[in-house]
Amino acid sequence: MKHTTTLLTTMALATTLASAQDLDPSADQQDHPIFLVGATVHTISGEIIEDGVVAFTDGQIGIVGVASDIMPRINLTPNTEIIDLSGKHLYPGMIDSVTTLGLQEISSVRAMNDYNEVGDMTPEVRAYVSVNPDSTVIPTARSNGILTFGVFPSRGTIPGRASVLKADGWTTEDMAIERDAGLIINWPNMRPSGRNKAQAATRRDNAIAKLDTVFDNAVSYAKSHDESDQRLDAIMTVLPGQDENDSQNQIFINANDYDQITAAVNWATARNLKPVIVGGRDAHLCTDLLISTNTPVIIGGTYNFPKRNDAPYDQPYTLPSKLESAGVLWSLTMSGRHAHERNLPEAIGIAVAHGLDHDAALRGITLNAAKILGLETSLGSIESGKSATMFVSDDDILNVTSIVTHAWIQGRTIDLSNKQTDLRDKYREKYRQLDMIKSDD
Repeated sequence: MKHTTTLLTTMALATTLASAQDLDPSADQQDHPIFLVGATVHTISGEIIEDGVVAFTDGQIGIVGVASDIMPRINLTPNTEIIDLSGKHLYPGMIDSVTTLGLQEISSVRAMNDYNEVGDMTPEVRAYVSVNPDSTVIPTARSNGILTFGVFPSRGTIPGRASVLKADGWTTEDMAIERDAGLIINWPNMRPSGRNKAQAATRRDNAIAKLDTVFDNAVSYAKSHDESDQRLDAIMTVLPGQDENDSQNQIFINANDYDQITAAVNWATARNLKPVIVGGRDAHLCTDLLISTNTPVIIGGTYNFPKRNDAPYDQPYTLPSKLESAGVLWSLTMSGRHAHERNLPEAIGIAVAHGLDHDAALRGITLNAAKILGLETSLGSIESGKSATMFVSDDDILNVTSIVTHAWIQGRTIDLSNKQTDLRDKYREKYRQLDMIKSDD
């Protein structure tokens, strides 16, 4: 009986794993020039171009301009593909900076959750290594224009290092745009709470002391060491001028409370580190500090309740507008709301309905995110020389009813189907055959 139970459990797990595999192949490399003509082009870094034209070859954007000015003056090669996008909108691919895409599939199956490492401090971990390129969740995100995403491990004081991936590829190496985007730190709560506040204060102080110790050790290690230490090598990448390229990665600090944010920023800047606040629900209360230390904020979504009982109902919705008005560099993420990454444009649309400028909203999920992740030279806007990572929608992408009709990642034409669209088509056909809907519904 025991062997039978084990066999059934193994078969059930295998079936679950198989059902979580995306069966669509990765897109082919671009092998001919493509001209996108007639769309409203949202360049993000510049003006909106009505009746625009954007051309790209070998995965790189070349021409960006007005179609009526450019098209009559150029000679097209025989293999040039011209796509008429009249009446549609063209955008750079959206970026969700903080996700568990590819690290988490079905939350109730332990084997399919790979975002936590054993131990409190594992800075040597790089998230991209564990990403499942065959995840069924990644295609749902890219079908709504999220073409680039950050992957963050989560547990412990230092859970590892973030990676940035594109939403298409056969392997993790193929998908990885930036394998080491920066170190992640979970900052402890500064205000003791609960029944035993003394113990909570001790845990807080111990966590900060451990951070001080590991960073002090890394500084000493950088000056002189006889043997290699993977953990300290990882910490060295965020120290000023220490790694082999004489560059300095940033540190992503998860902090929401005012006390957390101010303590974390002051700690980081005192060590000449480059902090980025992730979450930042109280960031609007310390904008002077954020600006003076050049600290960006990755806002942890708008689908949240107000933090305090006496706070305004729209507190989460107005945070992007407050940071924008103060001059803080910010971006928006769905912040680990697994399988909801596709809702990123609707989440920022809520902020627009509560006072955020429309163009600023688009920057918050494109160019600002690219800047914070250190990828603004290749992503985040439609400019000559940048990656041809773009998508087309039939309406303003911030409208919840808009539909993404085309997408390209590094010039590759992306299949926008996914498990959800396949199920939609299946049951639409079912009800058509049962004469419950018309064929054109």
